[in-house]
Amino acid sequence: MAEEYPHYIEFRHVHKTFDKPVLVDCNFWVDVGQTVGIIGRSGVGKSVTLGHIMGFLKPDSGRVIVAHEDITNYGERELNRIRRKVTMVFQSGALFDSLTVAENVLFSLELREDYDAQNKEDVVAGLLKMVDLWDERDAFPTDLSTGYRRAVAIARALAAQPQCVLYDEPTTMVDPIMSDHLTELMLRLKKQLSLTSVVVTHDLDLLNRVADKVVFLSKGEVAFFGTPAELYRSGNEDIQEFLELDKVIRGANVTEQDPIRTGLGGQAE
Repeated sequence: MAEEYPHYIEFRHVHKTFDKPVLVDCNFWVDVGQTVGIIGRSGVGKSVTLGHIMGFLKPDSGRVIVAHEDITNYGERELNRIRRKVTMVFQSGALFDSLTVAENVLFSLELREDYDAQNKEDVVAGLLKMVDLWDERDAFPTDLSTGYRRAVAIARALAAQPQCVLYDEPTTMVDPIMSDHLTELMLRLKKQLSLTSVVVTHDLDLLNRVADKVVFLSKGEVAFFGTPAELYRSGNEDIQEFLELDKVIRGANVTEQDPIRTGLGGQAE
């Protein structure tokens, strides 16, 4: 499979239409160990792209390659096998409020028959220490800030020992200190675990620090695919306008909760 599909994730001429075209002839790829960021204004198809990678959505035409396999026409049984390799950290965290932080992480290990109870406890402890949440192990998700809930969600995703992690707006709706904490965590995981990852974000600081490549979506199309440095040198008008608006917002110290900031992608689409 790897010879036929050398990239870990690849979109080949992907089209998707709902009420209107959302993805139009999209082409990009993610190699093993790479982090690719997906940016663009709200409604350009960033979260729809993640949905295709997870197999929640199927393209109207084109091919979607994940884990070196063409998953375009896979059924649910085959997709579940792929989802053991590729996991997603949702913007909401998607945690169980009735379980403690440690129990939420343990949940991903319950079906591991090759682990005994002690192995599972050791893995949970190691992951919570890795994401700096050991002291919160007995807390419930409702006791935690949005940022810490996302860190728990990352630990739970890692418990499944995936090859690839998808992040949906990991730093949105959190304060700058927590945003920096989550960015440092993602950078540390990238270096320590060599995980392949895809990050949908509006946070250019995060993008510049963790992304090897960037996909800029505009009007449903991949208007740019290259390195962050190349993005800033791009002559594309939509890209330059996006970057300039980000500068204005940073200069005005507008928070992510502000309607202007949200208009740049502060919500999932």
